[in-house]
Amino acid sequence: MTIYIDPPDWPGHGRMWSHLVSDVSYEELHAFAEELGAPRRAFERDHYDIPSHRYADAVRAGAVEVGSKELLRRLTGAGLRRPKRRGPTVSS
Repeated sequence: MTIYIDPPDWPGHGRMWSHLVSDVSYEELHAFAEELGAPRRAFERDHYDIPSHRYADAVRAGAVEVGSKELLRRLTGAGLRRPKRRGPTVSS
């Protein structure tokens, strides 16, 4: 049972963000995020968005640092990936 975090390389809302994921279950992820103090609203489909100023806190709490590609590989390998749904394409 491991929680992973990628570097805060993702821009949004004037900040940089990391992704926090589990390779076991969403329950494990939610429990870790709660202990970290991350609000439930930070959960998006299959990960928590963690602001860069909380990155070190997540690592101190036990999250394993991995690159973004490795994080995605582990999330997908665990069967926990929930990609964004794409709407129907509009043709002209």
